[in-house]
Amino acid sequence: MNKKNVLITGASRGIGRACAFVFSKAGFHVFLNCRKSLDDLETVRRELEAIGASCTIVPGDVGNPENVDQIFDTISQTCSGLDVLINNAGVSHIGLLQDMTNPQWEELMRTNLFSVFYCCRAAIPYMVRQKQGKIINISSMWGTSGASCEAAYSAAKAGMNGLTKALAKELAPSNIQVNAIACGVIDTCMNDQFSEAERFALKEEIPAGRFGTPTEVAELALSLACGHPYLTGQIIGLDGGFL
Repeated sequence: MNKKNVLITGASRGIGRACAFVFSKAGFHVFLNCRKSLDDLETVRRELEAIGASCTIVPGDVGNPENVDQIFDTISQTCSGLDVLINNAGVSHIGLLQDMTNPQWEELMRTNLFSVFYCCRAAIPYMVRQKQGKIINISSMWGTSGASCEAAYSAAKAGMNGLTKALAKELAPSNIQVNAIACGVIDTCMNDQFSEAERFALKEEIPAGRFGTPTEVAELALSLACGHPYLTGQIIGLDGGFL
C-alpha cells in the first residue's frame, strides 16, 4: 500500500506540530513547513525521525506565491503529489483596528488567507488527476462570530471559511473534500499574550471549562483526512461549546 502524503503549513509548533505527530503515527509521509521558526521545525523533524516517522522539511513563506512554487517543486521531486493539505499557518494581532498599520494588515492577510489560496491552487491539480484528496483549513470561531480587537484576524478567518465552502462545491465532482475546523481557544503559544488572570477569565467563558489542546485539533483533522467522503464544505466548530 502506498504511503499517503500530507503538507502541514505552520508545523513548527502548536496545532501544526501536533498534526505532524498524529499524521506520522497514522502512516503518512509528512511535509513540514514554516517560515521563521526553522530551529523548532528541525527539532520536530528529529523527533519524528526518532520514532521512525517519514518526513521532509519544506521551509518557506506560504504567503508568497514564489515560495509556494518552490515548496511544491520539492514535493513533486519526492512524491507524485499531496493526498492531504492542511492549511494551518497563521498569525494573530490584538489591538484596535484604527491603530493597525498597513504592513501589519498585509502580513496577517498574506499569512492567514492568501497562503490558503496559494497552497490550494498548487495542490489541486494532482488531487483532480487522482480523483481524490482532502483539504483541511484550520480556522477559528472568530471567523464565524468576530472578535473585538481582533477584527483583521476575524476577517481573514471569515475569508477562509468562505473559500472553504466555495471550493468544496468546485471540487466535489472530483471527489475532493474541503472542510475547515473552527477552533476555539486552543492552548498554544498564540495565547501567551494573556496574563494568568486573563486566562482564568477566558476559561470561565468556555462551557467545557478548559482550553482545547493541539492534539484534539490534530485528531479531528486526521479523522477528516481518513474518512467522511460525503462531508464537505463544512465549518466544524471545536470550541468547547463557546459558540
